[in-house]
Amino acid sequence: MMRVRRRRPRPDHELLAAGDGAAFGEFYERHERAVLVFMLRRTSTPELAADLTAEVFAAALESADRFEGRDGASAVAWLFGIARNVLSHSYRSARVRHDARDRLGLPALDLTDETVEHLEHLADVARGADALVLLDRLPAEHRDAVVAHVLDGRDYAEIARELGCSTAVVRQRVSRGLSTLRGLVPPA
Repeated sequence: MMRVRRRRPRPDHELLAAGDGAAFGEFYERHERAVLVFMLRRTSTPELAADLTAEVFAAALESADRFEGRDGASAVAWLFGIARNVLSHSYRSARVRHDARDRLGLPALDLTDETVEHLEHLADVARGADALVLLDRLPAEHRDAVVAHVLDGRDYAEIARELGCSTAVVRQRVSRGLSTLRGLVPPA
């Protein structure tokens, strides 16, 4: 039987160094969703998030030849550095420049209700995924208490009976777990 070898995806830094549209297109497809979610979280406006995402990739395309990293992590950090700068500039100017779409030759953005709902869903999924990752960083007894009380909506007495401890202990575990989570959440 003949083995089919799958071609390994090219690393981000190689895509940026290639200097051609197809390679940058692959880089764009790989990271567009993450940048869009990043912008959506900070703007809470799907249309604005989409415009800012276009500006990020326009700026990245214009400066790809100056990228000096040697690994995927530095390429992602570089891209999100651009995203932060674009967002900061947008805040300062209090408006989004639509010339990014013109520079990329993209048509005007026409978001349908379905697209807006999809973008909002992506943001919700990302927030939920972030919360689950943070929950995994809690000690087991705190995580279990937080999940049982906050996510499952169970009362303290029920959880205490299940765990064989007092309600005061369950309250303390939930309180400490939530306190730890607040400390783990990065500032917006």
